[in-house]
This record gives sequence, structure tokens and C-alpha cells, in this order.
Amino acid sequence: MWLWEEQGGLLGPFSFLLLLLLLLTRRPVSAGLFTGVLYLLLRFFSFEPLPSRRALQVLKPGGRVAAIAHRGGSHDAPENTLAAIRQAAKNGAAGVELDIEFSSDGVAVLMHDNTVDRTTDGTGRLCDLTFEQIRKLNPAANHRLRNDFPHEKVPTLREAVAESLNHNLTIFFDVKGHANKMRQTDRNVVTGLTHRPWSLSHTGDGKPRYDALWRHCLFVVMDILLDWSLHNLLWYLCGISAFLIQKDFVSPAYLRKWSAKGIHVVGWTVNSFNEKSYYESHLGASYITDSLLEDCRPHF
Repeated sequence: MWLWEEQGGLLGPFSFLLLLLLLLTRRPVSAGLFTGVLYLLLRFFSFEPLPSRRALQVLKPGGRVAAIAHRGGSHDAPENTLAAIRQAAKNGAAGVELDIEFSSDGVAVLMHDNTVDRTTDGTGRLCDLTFEQIRKLNPAANHRLRNDFPHEKVPTLREAVAESLNHNLTIFFDVKGHANKMRQTDRNVVTGLTHRPWSLSHTGDGKPRYDALWRHCLFVVMDILLDWSLHNLLWYLCGISAFLIQKDFVSPAYLRKWSAKGIHVVGWTVNSFNEKSYYESHLGASYITDSLLEDCRPHF
């Protein structure tokens, strides 16, 4: 019964959309036709979700809450490196979250930003640098523990996968603009959406992105629309098994809402001992953290 909201369906969102269109257009036929066409398109082009058992193997291996090392554990070791993967395994992580980008010659490498400036001793956009140029950079150059990791290189995707599998770690890939390509390549990949409410209008530390009031208000409205579409339509279109959301917005009621849709919530970035205890003992939800060893500030 995919239609009914209490069973994770689309009746609520499409009823709301139909009512909104009726109020805006005052044309029942046009509003009904548009809503019907949108619904059929969503049904036709959406990905099928994976069976819950398969999703649980990834999101809660062994049936337990999983601690996932953010960018390999960016507080404990240089982010998105083989050293970070090894350190995460040593520190007891169940999985690692890694970021994929591509060099100018099409090699998939681990990098969070679209430039190399923040994490390495180089400068420039990844799309302008060849893999040979990227390989010469030091990804530990700007890390607080850089002296402990003197010989790190920016790893390829293949190297990162091999290292993670060698340590029996589940891999959470942040593929950014390449997500659709990955899902089309392998429909058995467990997929999820990542969301930080108000991210278009505010920075990670909560400050407004824009000084001009009109622009700030415009992006607040865009944030509201994005939030509504993620929670009501896009989850169905993408056939997701998980919803990864900024930790401050997770609650028991929020977990129940997604559970009714057959979707597991993963919180990020959970960086204090008290927060981790809350996720493990009260929420029973897996989480992403920057450190497996100590409390630390979030890495945006």
C-alpha cells in the first residue's frame, strides 16, 4: 500500500500539492492534471528501494548501531587518506565515510572539496589537475597531526576500497554530483540522501550566508522548498534506504517518521561522548563522527 502516508506512501504530499495548486490557480482540472502527471512521472522514473535486509547489512552490521568515521575520521588522521582508513579500523569504527572527486584526466580520487587548497600543500581545482599532479601533493600538510603522517598521498578510489575491505569496513561514499551515475551502474548499491536544514541560507556554524536581506529571505524560502521535497518526494524518487541528516534535527519522533517509510536515519556529525551515548542507548541509530577517540568540534 505505497499510496498511504502511514505506510510510507505519497498520499499526504500529493494531497498537499493538489490543494496548493487549487489555491494558486483556482482551476481544478489543471491542478488535478498537473498533480496526476507529476505522480505518474515520479512512479515511472523512481528507483526501486533495496530490500530492508540488504540495507541493514550496511547501515547496522551485525544488528548493532554503527559508528562511521567521517572522511575516515578527520580529527584522528588526515581526512580521506589510507592512513585515516587504517586509523578508523584501529579505533573501532564499523565503517568509513569517504568523498569522491575526479582529476582532469578522469581518475577517481578521495577529496572532499573541489579544490586541493584546504587539505594539501597545493592549490587549484581538481578538475584542472592531472592525477600525476595530485599524486605529488601532501594530503596531511594542513592536519593537526601532520608530523605523524609524513608520507601520505592522495589515494585513488581503487586504493581506498581495497584498504577498507582489508579492514572489513563498510564504505559510505559521498559522491556529490555523481550519485545518479553510481546508482545506474549498480542498482544493488545502498543509497541515501544527505541533508542539513537551512544549508542554502546559512553556513555550517549557523551564520547567514548573505548580508542582503532580500537574498537571505530568498534562500530561506529555497531551504523550505528543498526540505519539503526531500522529506516528501525525493526520497521516493531516489529509492533510498537511508537519510543522513545533521545531528541537531534527529529525535525519536523523526526516526519513527522515516521508519514508517522503511528508511533508516543516520546522524552527523556526532562528536561528543554524550551524543554518541544518546544515539547508541536511546535512539538506536547509527552515526557519523570525526573522531573515535575524543570529543572534537565538527568538521564542515
